[in-house]
Amino acid sequence: MSVKSFTRGGYPLTANCFDELVHDDGSVRPPAAAIARFIDKHGATELCQRQIQLNQTISDMGVCFTLYSDGSNIDRAWPLDVMPRTIPGSEWQRTSAGLKQRLTALNLFIDDLYNGQQILKDGIVPAELVLQSKNYLAPCQGISPRYGVWANICGTDLVRDGTGRFLVLEDNLRVPSGVSYMLENRTVMKRVFPELFADSTIYPVDDYTHQLWRMLASLAPRSSDVPCIVLLTPGIYNSAYFEHSFLAQQTGIELAENTDLFVEDDIVYLKKLHGKQRVDVIYRRIDDVFLDPQTFRPDSVLGVPGLIKAWAKGNVAIANAPGSGVADDKVIYAYVPQIIQYYLGEQPLIDNVETYLCLEPKQRSYVLANLDKLVVKPANESGGYGILIGPRSTLAEQQQMAAAIKANPRNFIAQPTLNLSTAPTLCDGALEPRHLDLRPFILQGKELYCTTGGLSRVALTRGSLVVNSSQGGGSKDTWIINDEV
Repeated sequence: MSVKSFTRGGYPLTANCFDELVHDDGSVRPPAAAIARFIDKHGATELCQRQIQLNQTISDMGVCFTLYSDGSNIDRAWPLDVMPRTIPGSEWQRTSAGLKQRLTALNLFIDDLYNGQQILKDGIVPAELVLQSKNYLAPCQGISPRYGVWANICGTDLVRDGTGRFLVLEDNLRVPSGVSYMLENRTVMKRVFPELFADSTIYPVDDYTHQLWRMLASLAPRSSDVPCIVLLTPGIYNSAYFEHSFLAQQTGIELAENTDLFVEDDIVYLKKLHGKQRVDVIYRRIDDVFLDPQTFRPDSVLGVPGLIKAWAKGNVAIANAPGSGVADDKVIYAYVPQIIQYYLGEQPLIDNVETYLCLEPKQRSYVLANLDKLVVKPANESGGYGILIGPRSTLAEQQQMAAAIKANPRNFIAQPTLNLSTAPTLCDGALEPRHLDLRPFILQGKELYCTTGGLSRVALTRGSLVVNSSQGGGSKDTWIINDEV
């Protein structure tokens, strides 16, 4: 099937980019065959109609996200593109194994840092990088959570290079978000494209909430068939509150704010209508330093006084554990291949993106001389904020970044500007290539689990590499296709 047949008028492939649905020669990739047949039969007009139906379904379901703008909270309908992204199942098996390998090694690393620090003594990772990180929390020293696992829920961002090879862009180990949108995307697409699901063998994603409950329950310090599990949210004004309420409802756990919890004799309790209930596990969606005003920030109005002491005594589990963000640092990211080799004696199954550390004088000199070619990132920002994309930047922006690097070189890394993969996206009634990434979710407690796919985020602006929804990005349903059938 040709590109012209595929799109009824031609699909403008982006030079030097891997396209998720179309080969360089114009033929359709096998996992996308059902989609290609649909478009060949119905054309762009039907796609536009399905997009309208999709948008209405999202509105009816109340799937939204919150933007912070000029001090105001703006709720917007979740942006989902009608064109799915397809990945062959055989490729995903390898990718999933690499993601599990990575999280296993990172948890061994975090547990070591807060206990023996052997990796620092052996000089694999420079001690000053870790001990001077704002995410290294001294009150967590000497603690080892159940199974030695600190980051129970991880969202790892993947991108493809020009050859189609998956690379890890970054790890999100503190309070990773977005999984609810992965699940809702699938629900919406099933309603809008029932014939495509009948025409393809697409792996399901709806077991995630069951797997999340099993993982959280495995952390409970007391033996119980039904432990008391609470999702701790900052409240309705948080940008991810939709996800908090969705996950609590889907897993059947309690949704609570800090005022619903209290600590008595180093045990955490949930306030109930007719008394109190002991809490076994807290799935926290609050940043570390706001969790307990007695231990971290005394001005926190989101935390529970005494929570960290109760956790340190083993009376309650917290997922993700406080202090897990030490491995979330983008400077530490550069050492993950060595971390995998050190703890597991294995080579990484998924490579990092080539990374330059601005704290190293030679690498810093290279970065400063090539700001117009590189992507420069702060070590601990998220959401796409504070990033300089060299080829799209102005001279003034480059000069501003150079000054920031010189003032605090430890706070910045740089990477080559990747030609992120593209996928056909419905834009103004026509299919055009748009750049995208992928965030799978990995769980680790007693066992390891990885989602079949993840949240594909897409840059809706032509040529843009910024996929974050907070900056105008959208999403796609990610279909892992069984290519062994």
